[in-house]
Amino acid sequence: MPTDTEPLDPRRRRLLFRAHHRGTKEADLMIGRFVATNIAGFTEAELDELEAVLEYPDVDLADWLSGRRPIPAECRTPMLDRMAVDCAGPGAGLPEELRPR
Repeated sequence: MPTDTEPLDPRRRRLLFRAHHRGTKEADLMIGRFVATNIAGFTEAELDELEAVLEYPDVDLADWLSGRRPIPAECRTPMLDRMAVDCAGPGAGLPEELRPR
């Protein structure tokens, strides 16, 4: 993986841009920060998962990640769960099994 001084590969740069330019400021902040923090360490499989998550509409992602609405079971993936844990405040909207003990 690239270090802080090495540039990201084109796929990672594209995903980082998509994460920061969602269309709503709330989604840009939540999703963009998560991706910026983690993109360099994602495996190819995790990049695939991230691409799938970024296909969801901003309104849904913002609601799910802020805890306003639960993530529907049919949409839950390890990447979306990881984002929810990272984006949520203490206990806000997290499924019971993801809450810190």
